[in-house]
Amino acid sequence: MKLVTFIGSLMLVAVFALVPFFLVSANHSWGGYHWARSANPFTLKLGDNVSTGWDAYLAEASGDWSQSPVLDASIVAGNGSKNSKPTAGRIEVCNRKYGNSGWLGLAQIWTSGAHITQALAKMNDTYFGSRTYNTPAWKRLVMCQEVAHGFGLDHQDEVFDNPNLGTCMDYTNDPDGPPTNEHPNLHDYEMLETIYAHTDNFSTADQSAITATVRGGKPAFVDALLENPSEWGRRVKDNGHVALFEKDFGGGNKIHTYVIWAKE
Repeated sequence: MKLVTFIGSLMLVAVFALVPFFLVSANHSWGGYHWARSANPFTLKLGDNVSTGWDAYLAEASGDWSQSPVLDASIVAGNGSKNSKPTAGRIEVCNRKYGNSGWLGLAQIWTSGAHITQALAKMNDTYFGSRTYNTPAWKRLVMCQEVAHGFGLDHQDEVFDNPNLGTCMDYTNDPDGPPTNEHPNLHDYEMLETIYAHTDNFSTADQSAITATVRGGKPAFVDALLENPSEWGRRVKDNGHVALFEKDFGGGNKIHTYVIWAKE
């Protein structure tokens, strides 16, 4: 009896010892979606449409993600759209008071088949002006995460009150930890290497190359501005803290919307 109990205890210890390993080793690709490109590393442009109060956070996110061996997240001038309009071949990053829409941060990707063709990362100042979210930690987490969704990364963990994993791809109620969830971790970089392990014979991260092929015959898909929750399409998942929606335009063309819900 004592031997059985001892063996059972050892097995239990072994299981708990493996839990952190499985948590950080889980696949967190966003559906396999990725930018087509012919070689690594490739440059992915981040259009700067943010106010001066957000510039430092965009710069940090660009620097953090550019440490990946497969991509360079380069900041360029934004398209200047007041309505946060996307631009083919890059991620437009925006902030403004989007109103009491319920969401704190939002990422949208336009996909043709498995390939991302354009993306948006949006920060809602309606909530970031509140006492809860008007902190450097929350701004770093949301900026880092929404930009990374545009690369094709999903969350590592979506349980609100789990211990922090030390990555901005882990949703949390305590972004500054410890450990801090304000920057990527090693597993995020490894996941990007997995997502971008293969190359293509064309690029969707080059605006001049993509315009003719993607815009041709598909203006409703390319030019769509899905600003309201009622326009986001099918609800794929929603745990009350983060949610994913999908709008199908047919012909393999979809717009995916990932949101972080505000708590207030």
